Amino acid sequence: MNVDELLKEALRDQAAEVGPAPVDLADRVFVTRRRRRTRAAVSAVVAVTAVVAAAVAVPRIGGGEDIRPMDVIGPADVVAHPDQSPPKDAIAAGRTALASFSTTKQVVFKNGDGELVRTYGVLDPTTKTYRKTTKWSWLSVAPGMRTAAVLEQKLPAQRIGLLDLATNKVTRWIPVKQGVAGVAFSPDGSKLVATTYGKDPDHLYKEVEVDDGSNKTMPGLSFESSRTGFAIVDVGTGRSDWHRVTENQDTNARQDFTFSPTGTLVHAGVMTGGVPEQYFDLRGRKAAVPDNERYVHWFVEAGLSPNGKLVAGDFAGTGKEIAVAVNDARTGKLVDKLPAQQLLAWADDKRLVAWGCDPKKCGGTGEFHNQLLLVTLGSEKVVPLSDFRKASADYPGRWDPQFQTR
Repeated sequence: MNVDELLKEALRDQAAEVGPAPVDLADRVFVTRRRRRTRAAVSAVVAVTAVVAAAVAVPRIGGGEDIRPMDVIGPADVVAHPDQSPPKDAIAAGRTALASFSTTKQVVFKNGDGELVRTYGVLDPTTKTYRKTTKWSWLSVAPGMRTAAVLEQKLPAQRIGLLDLATNKVTRWIPVKQGVAGVAFSPDGSKLVATTYGKDPDHLYKEVEVDDGSNKTMPGLSFESSRTGFAIVDVGTGRSDWHRVTENQDTNARQDFTFSPTGTLVHAGVMTGGVPEQYFDLRGRKAAVPDNERYVHWFVEAGLSPNGKLVAGDFAGTGKEIAVAVNDARTGKLVDKLPAQQLLAWADDKRLVAWGCDPKKCGGTGEFHNQLLLVTLGSEKVVPLSDFRKASADYPGRWDPQFQTR
């Protein structure tokens, strides 16, 4: 039996004996002393797994003992730049960091149609600054923030690029049979979920003018939904399995899939009920909503806490109070209110990164004058992480953050 056959047999045995990879798989690998294996096949599997993990999410490890990889941003718990918006230098808090941000503008063509075009600011792990790029129609950063999955400008794309964020070069292209317009990494960085579309979901179609009875016509641009399904892509091998999904909404052109916190399911947000009801396993079969995700709102980006016990909620203020809820993941009951507008990412089990506005200017249009904040459960403490959000010469339009574990 050759090495390839040994590897295949060992992988089959390992898959049969163990469950899905835990969310903190990468952390466990790098805080545990390397154990010697007596079987050559198992040793080979471990080596391959380590190489894949290093290529996607973490730096190479040297020496005789595995330790947690050096953080891209550094050891500081909080890295803030309250004088920068959009940020120029790295921002982080606890386990999470601002991996990239984007601005979107609407371009109108001569025929009346249009398109949404993105400009990204993506973290350079060498300089610890955000590098501007207009090259990609879609960019998603992997855990560890050393690699990003990118799509070229023409959507749906026929290949996915793996971009080395230090060199700013694509190290490998992964071909896909169905056209892809959105990608997202699994929590451990070993897989991608690629959402497939028949047409470009960022294309805007000229609407026919319609008289609604008020003697006024309503011209404009509209979206068309053409999602066809999703593919699960193995980052290490490039192999993918595509699964058709036909339940789409006419009101939302983009209905991208993302992984659940465990990495064992994928889901896409829907407009009804406030719950991401479209759950599927990695083989494309419909799945029930996990017990601790029943109260997850698809439009609240922070989602579940790292320990799975709490869930970020929606706006919970009364009167002039600016507050958002944090709820018990099992019961949905309110645990705390935090002085913010929108919860974006968990820094740890007690702290979250959020959008917040100046309390003195939060009324009316002032609600859009907001900045990144670090807020803490059981506390009124608020730490500004960025300056107030605004457009700039380099990034025309309001910037939207993408957070990732560091």
